[in-house]
Formats: sequence, structure tokens, C-alpha cells
Amino acid sequence: MTETSSIVIVDEHPVQGASAPAFVAEVTLNRPEKLNAWTGRMREELVAALEALGADEKCRAVVLTGAGRAFCAGQDLAETAAIDPDDHAAAEAWIDDFGRLFRVLRGLEKPTVAAVNGVAAGSGFQFALLADLRIGHAEVKMGQPEVLSGIPSITGIWAMWGILGRAKTTEFALTGRLVDGTEAQRLGLLSRLVAADEVRADALAEAARLAELPPGAVALTKGRIRELDDAGLDEAIAAAKKVHTAAYATGEPQREMARFLAGRRR
Repeated sequence: MTETSSIVIVDEHPVQGASAPAFVAEVTLNRPEKLNAWTGRMREELVAALEALGADEKCRAVVLTGAGRAFCAGQDLAETAAIDPDDHAAAEAWIDDFGRLFRVLRGLEKPTVAAVNGVAAGSGFQFALLADLRIGHAEVKMGQPEVLSGIPSITGIWAMWGILGRAKTTEFALTGRLVDGTEAQRLGLLSRLVAADEVRADALAEAARLAELPPGAVALTKGRIRELDDAGLDEAIAAAKKVHTAAYATGEPQREMARFLAGRRR
């Protein structure tokens, strides 16, 4: 096992059937007391871990999961609530931060499997959708509740659109509602449902199967899939920087996040 830090943990699981020494990497977000809601530091460490795995020829697949009862609850609002309405650069840098994370995950030439062990919300939901496959259980909660905290859902629209289409993407983005695992699978947000205590093992087993496939064919296939909507991500990041800068300049997101943090939820 190698540890990137206490909040992003990387474990290596040997692939028994591979023709050369190989492993499946298990990347765990480790802030269970905060439902693995991430900060800028956490995303930096996650990007570094994924970049290292991408460069490691022995790594043949990656499993993404969260410690405790959540996959990732999205942004830690205690961090973004402090953004000054007049600090446009900070709002843009926040979006660029997610752009780097999303691109490094999408850019991996190895198969990725999200073990959705619990709530996946906001940017954590988007992150799960960027994995090649997603395995969860019936009690998980998934969705895009950003609007409830005064945060426009811009990259979320892009992440959902290819799976949900216009009608459901609009519903998720505007209502902020979360769906359970059964509905998530029906909508295509989850690839497969298993028992809650089998999610991690099933994801690792699926990743091991993918790791035994010819890596060149896998990489080229993933590359073509990525090409189909790369331009859409670039456009979403550019739009998000413009929209979030305008939103934060009004002070509305900061007020709504302060309301949430004070326990006055909508």
C-alpha cells in the first residue's frame, strides 16, 4: 500500500492473470467525517495521485471510492463560502481546479471504476460520472443539489447531458433532488447494483477483469470516447468560469452556503 496523504489513499491490488506484473489501484477519498467533501488541497492531492498512476505502466485499472458512508458529497462549502464577492480571480481559479481534476481522470488510458458506496452529490456526483463504469447499491444517493446552495450547475449540466439528455438534466440541475441507487441505475447513472457490502469487492473484481484486457486496445478505445465530448468539457469550463464569477459577485452563493452551514437547509 502507498499513501499519498491521509485524505487521498492509494492501495495497490496485484492482478493475478496479467501477462506481466500489474496492479489495480484503489484510490480512496478519506474525509469520512465530512462525507468526503473535498477542499482545494484534497483535489490537488487527488490530481497528483491520478497523474502518478497514469504514468505507471504497472497500473492497469483504477477504482475510485470514498471512506465511510459517502463517495463524495462534493465541495466543502466551508471553503467556498469564504470567497469574496469582488475576488473574480478566486471564483475562476476554483473552476480551473475542477477542470484539472476532471481532465486528469478523463485522460487516464486505464479503465476506471467508481465504487459508489454512498452519497455522490454535486461535483462528487460529476466526478463519479466521469468514471468508465459505476457500481453502487440501492441506498446510495446521487444528484446535483448545487442550486440549493446558490451555486449554478454548469459543469454538472455537461457531465449529466450525455447520460440523461435534456429533460432529466434540466430536472436534476433545477430541482437539486437526489435519486436512490435503483433509480440511478434505471437512468444509467450506475452501471450495476449490488448489495451494499459488496460494492468495493465488486468494483475491484470488475477492475481486475478490465486490467487483463489488451492495454493498447483499451487506451485507444478510451481515447476515441474521450474525443467525442472533449470540446464540450472545454466549453463547460469556460462557461462555468463566466457564470460562477457573475454568481459570486452577487454574494448569493455565499449567503446560501452560510445558511446551509448554519443548519437552515432548504
